Amino acid sequence: MNDQIRKNPIRLIDEQEQMVGVIDTAEALDRARELGLDLVEVAPDADPPVCRILDYGKFRYEQSKKERANKKNSKTLELKSIRLGRSLKIGQNDIEIRIRQTQKFLLLGHKVQIVQRFRGREVTLTDRGMERLADIADRLAPLSKVEAPPRRNGRELAMVLAPDKVKIEKWKAENAELAKAAEEAPEIEEDLNEVEEDEATDSD
Repeated sequence: MNDQIRKNPIRLIDEQEQMVGVIDTAEALDRARELGLDLVEVAPDADPPVCRILDYGKFRYEQSKKERANKKNSKTLELKSIRLGRSLKIGQNDIEIRIRQTQKFLLLGHKVQIVQRFRGREVTLTDRGMERLADIADRLAPLSKVEAPPRRNGRELAMVLAPDKVKIEKWKAENAELAKAAEEAPEIEEDLNEVEEDEATDSD
């Protein structure tokens, strides 16, 4: 930048973003100083190197904004997991809370694995677990598609829902306030003591 530019000549882009052409570096620097601006290399590896006349402070600020926006838009998407309590006896209110949490994850672009656990003799009631997961999939159909249908693994039954971008954009347009509330909803915090107690009971 400015006096640190050693190559001569350069290809200059002026303060109006118009191509000036190839000129001496000293002349380009004089132009920048007369305008109270900076001479900045934007393509140092070109032959000749390309330089712009601009406000470097403002340029860095705009670049920083773009970098933050790109970082925000490139969030790592995860496979989230929602557990429907420790058994089939989970209350309807708790199911509703988990549905809203799943809705939030889908709106944020995450896939969600929904897990129904069976406790003790409940393992013989797989059909009830299937019905519950099917009902949840139906309720979340305006936002998602079933990527992996319910499958049993030991004492668990799990399915995976994936966000459907087209459906989500349509739903957001029709339910702006609900979408905002869903995205801002707090995440469920699992009670680890209850989890450990449940696993100990199941192993008896």
